[in-house]
Amino acid sequence: MRLSEFHRVPNFAAMRVALTTLGCKLNATETSAIERRFVDGGHEVVEYGQPADLLVVNTCSVTEQADTECRKIVRKGLRGAPDAKVVVTGCYAQLKPDDVLSIDGVKAVVGTASKLRIADMAMEILAAPQKMRIMEPLTRMTQFTSARSSRVNSRTRAFIKVQDGCDYSCSFCTIPLARGPARAMPLDQLREELIAVVNEGFYECVISGINLGEYESPGGERLIDLLRMIDSMQLPIRVRLGSIEPNTLTSDIIDVVAQSRTIVPHFHIPLQSGSGRILRAMRRRYNPAMYRSVIERLHRALPDAAIGIDVITGFPGETEVEFNETVSLLQSLPWTYLHVFTYSERANTDAASMSDAVDVVVRRERTRRLRDLSDVRTQEFHRSQLGSVRTFLPEGHDPSTRTWTGWTENHVAVRLTGAADMPKRPMRVLLVHEHSGAVDAQVLDDASLQQLYPSLRTGTA
Repeated sequence: MRLSEFHRVPNFAAMRVALTTLGCKLNATETSAIERRFVDGGHEVVEYGQPADLLVVNTCSVTEQADTECRKIVRKGLRGAPDAKVVVTGCYAQLKPDDVLSIDGVKAVVGTASKLRIADMAMEILAAPQKMRIMEPLTRMTQFTSARSSRVNSRTRAFIKVQDGCDYSCSFCTIPLARGPARAMPLDQLREELIAVVNEGFYECVISGINLGEYESPGGERLIDLLRMIDSMQLPIRVRLGSIEPNTLTSDIIDVVAQSRTIVPHFHIPLQSGSGRILRAMRRRYNPAMYRSVIERLHRALPDAAIGIDVITGFPGETEVEFNETVSLLQSLPWTYLHVFTYSERANTDAASMSDAVDVVVRRERTRRLRDLSDVRTQEFHRSQLGSVRTFLPEGHDPSTRTWTGWTENHVAVRLTGAADMPKRPMRVLLVHEHSGAVDAQVLDDASLQQLYPSLRTGTA
């Protein structure tokens, strides 16, 4: 069905809507934007798995497992709401709409170009006598569509999507097919979004995008201009950056973050492989020597910064020698944690047709080895931070242990004893003891915090 065929169906009562997300933080941001539109339309949003009239599933398609998860999550929603209609959107829906429509209970599949208009189309979807396939060509997606969210069950952190789509052609990636061409938010709009985040009571904002380092606004501003604008606003919140490709992480960007009182020292920089040959086969835009230079430059400027790294194991043709090149490169560099992905063949990618596939058992074993390495390195980073004073932002509370968990500005996982009604606002803490993947902390007085955040609100968030 074409969008031009939709017409307003009047006199429907408010619905109960349940939404859920698979995949990345950008997906979660867009799910929250869809949720906001339902609420603005007078509908009730309920927890996914509870009785509802409409289920919205925002899917991912980074791995084959993510495709399987779509079917599982639809079944989960229908167990709690057996009479609900199901709308599936996101990357899997864009890439395999017919597969999605074949899932029992799915009423509509909505492509990437229309996903943020699901709330406007919901009544028509419910009223339609047949299944609906709402897909617009991604080639028409030249205009940026904004999305802003908060972390689920938290009033401390917001996410703002400032960039979408990708013009790269990595041989393993379906994102350009699922998200369309690169496009970005105007700087003036970002300024307004940041002010809204502050006014709504958040204390942290994550600036995210599919290819954040290639941010280019309609006015021609680049990521460095975006960061300078954020820094000049002197916001009473902290700002965290999403993943940045190493070939776009310039010395100027590093310098701005190093001098900023707003943008926190936390970077996520994909590597994917430490083998030059594999990187060429992946069509990445850097080599191991370039990657090393970026990480070492960053560490010199910000020695306490958290550095996260993406790695793919078992890419076609990856030998044990080439995997060990990845291990050797990682062991020689300063970093904090890894996100390790086991390669899986994706339809409509060049890598899927490459010869010399790596045995799945070998892929998984390589993934396990790198995740073990990640656990060790994270523990070492946490221990290196003991005795330092950091700003902790509480996010979740465990009533059984009276313990809050959250993160410092440089991505140290912190545990803090406190009552459930403790204000969820930034607090200065001393990092005192590391165990079980996190660091215990002691609260200090607010004097030093006020120096960092002169306009900090003192009420609860």
